[in-house]
Parts: sequence; structure tokens; C-alpha cells
Amino acid sequence: MNKKDFPKIHFYDQDFVDIYDKTWSWLSGSWVDSKTGELSSDGYFIHPDSENLTIDQAESIFSTFFLVYSNKNYTAEKNLDYIYSKQESNGAIRWKYDLKTGAPVINSENPEGIGLPLFAWAEYNLYHKLANKRRVKEVVPVLQKYMEWIDANFKCENGLYKAPASACGMTNSPRTNVYYPVDFNSCMAINALNMSSLGDILNDKELSFQYKRMYFSLKTRINSYMWNAETGFYHDLAQDQSQLPLKTIAGFWPLLAEIPNADKADALVAHLSNPQTFGTEHPFPTLSVDSPDFTENGDGYHGSVYPAMNFMIIKGLEKYQQYDLARECAIRHLYFILEGLQPADGSKGDLYEAYLPCKEGPAVSSSNESFPRKHCMVTIGLSTIALMIENVIGLSISLPRKTVDWIIPNLEIMGIEKLSLKRNLITILSNKSTRGWEIQMESEKLYYFTINILDQKKKTLPIPSGKCSMLIDKL
Repeated sequence: MNKKDFPKIHFYDQDFVDIYDKTWSWLSGSWVDSKTGELSSDGYFIHPDSENLTIDQAESIFSTFFLVYSNKNYTAEKNLDYIYSKQESNGAIRWKYDLKTGAPVINSENPEGIGLPLFAWAEYNLYHKLANKRRVKEVVPVLQKYMEWIDANFKCENGLYKAPASACGMTNSPRTNVYYPVDFNSCMAINALNMSSLGDILNDKELSFQYKRMYFSLKTRINSYMWNAETGFYHDLAQDQSQLPLKTIAGFWPLLAEIPNADKADALVAHLSNPQTFGTEHPFPTLSVDSPDFTENGDGYHGSVYPAMNFMIIKGLEKYQQYDLARECAIRHLYFILEGLQPADGSKGDLYEAYLPCKEGPAVSSSNESFPRKHCMVTIGLSTIALMIENVIGLSISLPRKTVDWIIPNLEIMGIEKLSLKRNLITILSNKSTRGWEIQMESEKLYYFTINILDQKKKTLPIPSGKCSMLIDKL
């Protein structure tokens, strides 16, 4: 596939541009034919593993957030459609499926095969990047049945949801005695909030109200039961509803769910720069540094840095307008990914599933030789593509609204070229000319452009088709 088919980015650090370009070309090696296990452009987007070809719910959801930027060279929603096609008559959708047999992958730890319920979050993002209202109409009934199945099987009398810790994907995390996981309950809130938004898209007031009510009910309970004012953190609960002391990265999911008020959010965000908890050199470890189970080797969820978890936190920071911190953490995270790809000692690097929290390099596990997975494209694109476009360059795009928002925290030469907005290719670049800082734009159709510079100048302008430019000093 020719690199020019993908949107091109401009950034002052060429290494960031190179890793972005390489990610697009390397993604082709992760599309696998379900019958043969061979690489195929018509296959499904998974991590190729000859022994065990499974399609994973969480990876499929997360991957949509960067595949949407491929200018339709890759189908972002293909994995999701496969998973939806496996929905059972009672509404159940399982966390993993064997691609060769189509059977759900179930184990004794998670007998119902429940995964983190985030489909509506992915679908809402897909709608804003692809503007396919018909798809929303088709998937909402699937997601309603799925939510009803979760309510019937996992909702407790106190209004919270029980789920096995393994359902949350944090495989070896030392989360013992968890009965009400904070991440599962927060994800239910995220899903409910996005289901309400999908109802608004369909102009279905009843659907929108039903899920908004569900969201606020959960929000109240998570704040009542799981927030600890002394630790400034959200905790898992035991079966007797007592808080478990362990602080894991799961405690940040409430940010993305917009659950904390401003004071709680400030206390929670403070942990991200506290070296005693989650403020490690490479943001962000999956276990608090002050936990006795934390290890600088990472060892899975004993402290490793995972791109998907970083993406979740950075998107949560955005919900509270913490754009500078989100960008700073995204850039630091990307530098560590670059170090892993091009080690300073000249050895052969790669793109990994997980990284060390306190220095450069891939995470290490003494008990699992195959950890971390190399060339782990199913999640790394969240960092090298999605965070690169949305947080480092700072673009936020909505096709149905015909809007592009650009938050520029500091004036630098950067931007994007030939990004497809449905049937409209756009280019937005900031450059320094003899007349000062200038934004050059090119578009085939009219759209609305909101620019926010250094939090000092904010303006929304209609951008006509063709080429145009604006001087920042004149705004």
C-alpha cells in the first residue's frame, strides 16, 4: 500500500513523523484470514499468533480509534461487525472468539466471557469520523440487547455491577477480592452516556433519556461507594462493599466517564504527576508505585505502561480540559515508544505491547516468556496515530458537524495533509512566513474551523473550498 494514500502529518520532530508513517505501513501485517491464518487484506485486524487466532473485544474497540484515520484504506469497523454477528439470542456478546471455529473463548475465571462494555463509545467516535447514520441505526438494537444482558446477569441490588477482575483485561494485576471493579462500572457509565448520545443522533428521545438516567444513577453510586477522599482515588470494592486499598490504573476510568466533580478530578489528576503513585518517568504505570506489588520491570499489570491505558487516561484528561497535560504526557509516552523502536545501544528494537515505567525499553516478565508481544499493532496505533493527530498536533474532527477544532498549545511547524473527511480531502498546516505565523488550508468543500491558540485566541471561521490562509496575529 502506497504511503501517500494515508494522511500525511507535519511535525518539528521528524522521528514522530517517521513512526507515524511506519505504523501505517506495518499495520498491513496484522490483517489475518480467519480460515487459513494467513495474512490477508480481507481478513480481521488481530495480533497474528499462529497457535491461537482470537478476535479480542477490547483490542477491536480500541483499534477503531486509530483505523478511522486511514482514509478508508483499512476498515475500522470490520472487527466490531464480526463480534456483533456472534450475539446470542439473550443479547450476550463474549470477550473473545476463536477465529477459526467462531466459538467464544470461555474460561473458569470468566465463565460468562464478559468484557469491558465500550461498544457505544467506539460507535459514537466512528459516527463522528465516518458520518454513517445508517450504521448507528443498525447497531443500536444490538447494543440495547447487550446492555439488557449485562443488566440481567451482572447488576446487583445496590445498583453497581459485579464482574470478575479478569473481565477487565488486566490479566495478572494483584486485584484480589474484587467483586465490584471500578473500571467495569465506569465503562458501563461510559457506554450508557454514549448510548444516550446515539439516541440523540437518531432523534430517539426515549432511548436518550433511558440511558442518561442509567448514567446518572451509576455516576452517583460510583462517587458514593468507590471514591476515597483520603487517597484522592477511586477504588475497587469487595463483596461487602468495602473499599480495597490497592490503587491501579483502573481508578482513572471515572475521568473518561466524567464521573468526578472538579475537586475530585483535581485530586485524581494530581496522582499522574506524583512520583509516589502514578507519576513515573514513562507515563503511566498500571499499578501505583507505593504498592508492595509494584515492580520497575513492569511484569504485566504490576507496573507496565500499556498504550491502551495511556490512551484512556489522556482522553479522560481532555474531558476536564487538561489539554496541556494530555499533550505533555502523549509526547513523553511517544518518546519512550521511539526509544523502544530505536534503542540507544544500537540493538534491534520493536513496537511492544507494554513498556517499562521508570526507564526506556519493553516491560519484562519472569513468569511469561512471550510478554510483551512484539509488533503489537492492535494497540500501538493508539499512540503513534490517534494521540499523534489528536493530542500532539491537536486536531479534533467531526464529519456530521463539518467541524475541525485545532488546539495549538505552542506555535510550531505542524499540521496534517490530505486527511479524508468523507468525500473531502483537507490540509491544515501552521508555518512561519515573512509575515509571521500563518495557517494554510486547502479543502474541496466548505467546513467550519475552530482555532484555539495558547488558550488566548479562539475563533470559529467557515473555510471555503480551495486554498486559503490566515495570519495568527490578525485573528
